Amino acid sequence: MEFNADGTLKVKREIVKPPENMDHIILLKAIQELPFNVGKKLLINFLQGQTTIKSITQNKLDKLESFGCLAYQEDELEELIDKLSSKRFIESASIKGKSYFKVINITQKGINEINNPVQFQAKKQYESFKTEITEEDRRRFQAFGKVLSKFNDEQKKAIISTTKQTLCIAGAGSGKTTVLTNRIRLLVKYKSVDPKKILAITFTRKARQEMLSRLSKVSYLNDVSVETFNSFSEKILRKFNDIIYGKTVRIISYRDKFLIINKALSSISQTLGSAVRNYFTPTQMRGRTKEQLSNIFMNDCFFVRDYLKFKNRELSEDIFDAIDSNHKKSAKIVYEVCEFIDKYMNQHGLRDFADQLIDTITFFKKHPQHIPNFDHVLIDEYQDINSTQIELIELLCPDFLFAVGDPRQSIYGWRGSDISYILDFKKKYPDSEIVSLTKNYRSTKPIVDLINSSIKNMDLDDLVAMNPDANEILLKKLKSESDEFEFVIREILKSNIQRREIFVLARTNKQLAELSRLMKERDIKHIVRNDEMRKSIIASEGDVTLATIHSIKGLEAEMVFAIGCSSNNFPCKGTEHPIIDMIKVDEYDKEEEERRLFYVAMSRAKKYLYLTYSTAKHTYFITNKMKKMISSSEASFLNNDSSITERLRAWRKIKSDEMGVPAYIIMSNRTLEEIARKQPTGSYELEEVHGFGPIKISKYGEDILDVVNCIK
Repeated sequence: MEFNADGTLKVKREIVKPPENMDHIILLKAIQELPFNVGKKLLINFLQGQTTIKSITQNKLDKLESFGCLAYQEDELEELIDKLSSKRFIESASIKGKSYFKVINITQKGINEINNPVQFQAKKQYESFKTEITEEDRRRFQAFGKVLSKFNDEQKKAIISTTKQTLCIAGAGSGKTTVLTNRIRLLVKYKSVDPKKILAITFTRKARQEMLSRLSKVSYLNDVSVETFNSFSEKILRKFNDIIYGKTVRIISYRDKFLIINKALSSISQTLGSAVRNYFTPTQMRGRTKEQLSNIFMNDCFFVRDYLKFKNRELSEDIFDAIDSNHKKSAKIVYEVCEFIDKYMNQHGLRDFADQLIDTITFFKKHPQHIPNFDHVLIDEYQDINSTQIELIELLCPDFLFAVGDPRQSIYGWRGSDISYILDFKKKYPDSEIVSLTKNYRSTKPIVDLINSSIKNMDLDDLVAMNPDANEILLKKLKSESDEFEFVIREILKSNIQRREIFVLARTNKQLAELSRLMKERDIKHIVRNDEMRKSIIASEGDVTLATIHSIKGLEAEMVFAIGCSSNNFPCKGTEHPIIDMIKVDEYDKEEEERRLFYVAMSRAKKYLYLTYSTAKHTYFITNKMKKMISSSEASFLNNDSSITERLRAWRKIKSDEMGVPAYIIMSNRTLEEIARKQPTGSYELEEVHGFGPIKISKYGEDILDVVNCIK
């Protein structure tokens, strides 16, 4: 028998891992059982059953039932705690008088989850969409001769599919726009389909213009209708305005919106400034101009109206019932503003994007004789579709429906999109054909392998890299966010890559604003694409693009920086739009959508991918397996056929990371460039290089000679 220090019998506790998907309940109950609030580190020690921790033994926490209830690794428990925080089951709070010390509290939402577990139920297993190319398919390919020769087999199958309903799962960089436009070309030229009977629908004006640009090069395709959901609806509403409204109604302008907001606030004795101060937290306001804050507030108020219309819900105060007390005052202001907006727009004949779609659907239901007759409807970005858009498609009822999308890139659940429509396509259309495009022509193999690994839990077919070029992937920790920005700026300035082939991606608009300020100070021309203003800063065609991830989807660049890859940003703990927290509660899986957003960021890169962070820990979306893949990529870059200067810089980065010192401490640019120029073959030649004395020769000599001479 063994005894404790106080003479009591030591009881060996058998640690049993709890049933799958119940870990979060066990952790929440452990927090409830603790007699006082603890910080993250002590909580992890408690959950692991650490008996050597003084705070645990002194306070007799080891006697509690929950002690040692989750005997996992520290990083596993950190990930679980971060997940609970992102879902707002727990929150960090400062101790009075010790603001630097954070303790963990369970929220009311967390207590509700204990009583009725719903959030961490087993996730839906995604269906594999692997495509089989049959002998019959190959015979059909051959029948078209050279027409299909430039496409891969999966693209060919999608282009010529004759099934009534077809879903094309088009992975990143797999050529979805090529498939869409060539399917239309084939329908008209080889299937004799009337181009006026074809409708292609996408989500953004940019995607529409891209498709129109490609189709306009072929004269017989000029009569094909290419629309966004909004432009399609607006054309119908204009054509039948008198039947639908009985008076002149026009689309609301940006100027109209600000006029209405100011009138609304005046009616409740508020100003735009006071509303903004009530609406945002000090943290959310930091680093933003009055114009930016006013713009977000205005757009969020109009968002509420659109959101309720899409959900077929009335505007009433009870939509804010679920919010906490901190938002009560701002929620009342938002409600009264939204009520004014609705009345004003009805009185003055104004409509917005939600009105366009819903009024069109209502009109088609009342007057089905006016529904345009399309034989073929093709829908782009099907993973972003919502219930209202689905209803419109069903009313159009085309003979042939061709949908293209990628569930890996579904990132708009926060504004109503529903990933289930693409995942359940086969259930809705049992006789449909699913064609999966997995050949990635954009990124190098290490990048493709990395992004495959990042969403392994989706159980979708891996993408296959078709780009044989050399590449570099780097995961870099900096001391601060300002150091992150400095690193990005230095790498851009020394790079030989064309500026228009460089993207800097951030999770939040705030990060972009600060980086843009620094670049303007140094007269570095760049373009900003964000979720607020969507405008260019000192921009021209050849500039670096800075962008939020949401605003860059669909584009690509040689070199991509993803900044702020921390557990605070992925998944994003805060929000720049308070209204999201006020009215949208758990309608989509935020954590999984944030994981897909990280995937989208990485998959923009063709050759060089830099992931940076400046907090204690990088996002748990970067797994240990991914870190090993990144390290392997860095090492292989040293041995490829790139220039000596590039190889030396890559070696210097690795050493810099290993030693935790700035790169110039390892070797100055002048020394590096002189080595590249002289290409030394032995230590005696290294002695002639500026700044390369005996100490550096003994420390780095062999490495340098290996890099210069490509010794593997």
